[in-house]
Amino acid sequence: MLDSTYDIVIVGAGPSGAIATLYAKRAGLSVCLVDKETFPRDKICGDALSGKAVTILRELDLFKAVGDLPGAKIHTVTFGSPDNTLVDIDLTRSNRQDFLTGFVIRRKILDNFLFSKSREVADTTMEGFTVREVLKEGETVCGVSGKSESGESIELKAKVVFGADGFNSVIARKLDLYSHDPKHWVVALRCYYKGVKDLTDQIELHYVDEVIPGYFWIFPLEDGYANIGIGMLHEYIKSDLKVALNNAMTSEAFKARFADAEPMEEPIGWNLPVGSKHRKNHGNGFMLLGDAAGLIDPFTGEGIGNAFFSAKFAVATAERAIESGDVSASSLAEYDQTLWDEIGDELKVSHRLQEIGRSRTLLNFVIHKAERSQQVRDTIMGMMANEVPKKQLTNPLFYLKLLFS
Repeated sequence: MLDSTYDIVIVGAGPSGAIATLYAKRAGLSVCLVDKETFPRDKICGDALSGKAVTILRELDLFKAVGDLPGAKIHTVTFGSPDNTLVDIDLTRSNRQDFLTGFVIRRKILDNFLFSKSREVADTTMEGFTVREVLKEGETVCGVSGKSESGESIELKAKVVFGADGFNSVIARKLDLYSHDPKHWVVALRCYYKGVKDLTDQIELHYVDEVIPGYFWIFPLEDGYANIGIGMLHEYIKSDLKVALNNAMTSEAFKARFADAEPMEEPIGWNLPVGSKHRKNHGNGFMLLGDAAGLIDPFTGEGIGNAFFSAKFAVATAERAIESGDVSASSLAEYDQTLWDEIGDELKVSHRLQEIGRSRTLLNFVIHKAERSQQVRDTIMGMMANEVPKKQLTNPLFYLKLLFS
């Protein structure tokens, strides 16, 4: 049995774990980063990086390097209504320089890049490490134990443990925080294609009859490839998602674009715990980050930006708590407060938009209005860029005035 002690042990080396490692080392904290997989590895995802994610990449001086990775640069978000009306939201109209460009980069590439950067600074990294137990001293989490890829039993002690290990988080499960609520979980299906026509510098979210209440996405990648998929709330799934995806691609609106398209894999599904529910994300000696904390946007399904922000705030909280010698739940509650002050209103708005997405009539109305009005399009862009004051976003009158003016 090997024993090691760190300021922070981070379980999960995906986006939130890797970014947390980078922030922790900037703060002068000792870090052990572990993951059950060996990098590079695939992660089923829409592969999109929003302007929010770009903000963190710029802060960590990673923007240019990420922009040089194979993928697509995004300057427009296109929404499609059930009656196939299209509206383009031009991100370049934003007043925020860090919001003008998004990316679509395969997670196998992006996560490997972020992991390589975190490995450069972490005190210890372990791939192929499977966590078996969460260690406690009394009621306080103080580390994890598990087995290395070679089968060696290892204990890793820490002042604070971060669970950054995805929707099926072993940390959340071991601490009895894991729950599957069909009202707050999206099930999605992804398939990489080559030969999809009319790919540009835009990501597309189509609210089509074949997948209502849900959406059908078309995201460009490098070299003529595309990430194609659908996402639906778990409680509304009544048929095979593979059939629904095929029906969307072969519908009258899209069949020409997919006429010569070739799938590069079998469609693969995964779960997304969305932020329409405020889940418990901390306790004595631990915090949950990213998908483990259920921070995925309910409307767009994008989770990397919120995962990045959770990493930043978790490290700031851990730094203060470790310095004060108090890693109790009440001390670490600062993380939850700071995180939800930053993203809570946005998640509430996205939840409302998700509810609109259940109504064909409302979807058509809203997208028609946006298609006709530059003011509405710019307001949507401002909402995405956090340029619209949060108080306005939580006031129903704001939307009534916007849509009926």
